[in-house]
Amino acid sequence: MSSLNARDLMTPDVVTVPPETPVLAVARLLAERGISAVPVLDGAGKLCGIVTEADLIRRLAGQEDRPASWLRGLFADPAEQAERYARTHGVTAADVMTETVVTVTEATPVTRIAHLMEEKGIRRVLVVQEGRLRGLVSRADLLRALVAPPQAADGLSDERIRLAVMAAMRKQPWADTFYTMVEVAGGVVTFHGFMRTEAVKRGLRVLAENVPGVTGVVDETRPMPSYLYIAA
Repeated sequence: MSSLNARDLMTPDVVTVPPETPVLAVARLLAERGISAVPVLDGAGKLCGIVTEADLIRRLAGQEDRPASWLRGLFADPAEQAERYARTHGVTAADVMTETVVTVTEATPVTRIAHLMEEKGIRRVLVVQEGRLRGLVSRADLLRALVAPPQAADGLSDERIRLAVMAAMRKQPWADTFYTMVEVAGGVVTFHGFMRTEAVKRGLRVLAENVPGVTGVVDETRPMPSYLYIAA
């Protein structure tokens, strides 16, 4: 999965709307197409923003807003109040859309896209290349990439795989390369020796599975004898 980029995952045929599209038409479009957002493009094809389900729900909820009290109004920011009013009472896509859109390029790695979604708390990123909308990558796209079978790693010998596993173990403070030995045959990693805890056993299995060329993991370790533990 780590070798994939936005171009590999994105949905290229993205439904878009112009800024003047009525809000009710946008809502109907999302419901009928079964999508959760629609980018807004101007007449020249430039990305202006995006209307999401959250934007439409915010507009609906805004109908319950009550005028601020006289005292509260003294301390309120007029610009923020005006922005809130426009977004909750607007009648076009341009009125309610989110203008700050997180974008990536076609070459952006999938790991970076996942990090952006988690960091920003968003469900999708738009793929833009040379100012033009190329596609969209959603959380669903990332999940499909996660369960996709990994690409074959040609040219990796068992010894190279073993060295890669050992190198990965040395980077982890919880991995024990002194009492745990590694063998590789036909791409299958086998752990021998002793293992401190079940948590470490699970961690090493995942570590090995993420090394390119590994086709399987076998654990033949035994619990660490008490006399081998080093006193803290």
